[in-house]
Amino acid sequence: MVRAGAVGTHLPASGLDIFGDLRKMNKRQLYYQVLNFAMIVSSALMIWKGLIVLTGSESPIVVVLSGSMEPAFHRGDLLFLTNFREDPIRAGEIVVFKVEGRDIPIVHRVIKVHEKDNGDIKFLTKGDNNEVDDRGLYKEGQNWLEKKDVVGRARGMLFWL
Repeated sequence: MVRAGAVGTHLPASGLDIFGDLRKMNKRQLYYQVLNFAMIVSSALMIWKGLIVLTGSESPIVVVLSGSMEPAFHRGDLLFLTNFREDPIRAGEIVVFKVEGRDIPIVHRVIKVHEKDNGDIKFLTKGDNNEVDDRGLYKEGQNWLEKKDVVGRARGMLFWL
């Protein structure tokens, strides 16, 4: 009779002994499992890179992280983005942008657009659920965003249930 906690006994906490299963495999089975895992990971990366090329966005799918766009979008909703440089940015459009000094992109609506004669476009954003525009979120001294700041424009969404 073996008591729990006795020296030399091993009771896996989760009930799954993964390393024991690996030890039972012969070299061919282990190689096959590693190869399958590598193929799954590489397929996911290829799909992601393909979406980047097709959409023109560095991040074709993003998750809404705050409630600043409620009721349009809620925390956890997925947004599908495109970022074709030739498409003009218009007021009312929902954009995802990055601000210098912040790692997390922001999802907000364009409220004002200024287009100069030379074609340069600057725009101002605001969260639908926010009282004021986003100038307080931009880097110090920046009052407008430019096309280079845009990660993508919302083209579709999947609600989080």
